[in-house]
Amino acid sequence: MQISKNSVVTFHYTLKDAEGTVLDSSSGREAFAYIHGGGMIVPGLEEQLEGRTAGDSLLAVVEAGKGYGEIDPQLLQKVPLDNFGGQTVEAGMQFQTPDNRVWSVMEVEEGHAVLNGNHPLAGVTLHFSVDIHGVREATQDELSHGHVHGEGGHHH
Repeated sequence: MQISKNSVVTFHYTLKDAEGTVLDSSSGREAFAYIHGGGMIVPGLEEQLEGRTAGDSLLAVVEAGKGYGEIDPQLLQKVPLDNFGGQTVEAGMQFQTPDNRVWSVMEVEEGHAVLNGNHPLAGVTLHFSVDIHGVREATQDELSHGHVHGEGGHHH
């Protein structure tokens, strides 16, 4: 069966940046499972998996715009340290705002914190090594729940 909309796909992957640094991997874990066409993985990888079958291996290079997006300059902000209610703020810290955005403190300088609200992989070209293990039709329960059930997926 070929990968198409509403297929359940299971695959192992290694994700690297352009310099070859491993950013993530499913090695040593269950294969990753998702419903194709549901927006569960980055669009550029989903596009490159379309039409593939179990047993296929590929190197998928995904430009930032079809991965985690380009860096949004509006999400780079300089905020006065007074806004942190007196708590210590240091580079590398992260915090979540009420709208569920995670912000990283890039640096602290002259009474301000420089914050980045972009995804950590925004602006990065992604290099996925993928081994497809299984392709099947999603069940009606999986489609209505919006996730894979059973092996590699959600267990009720």
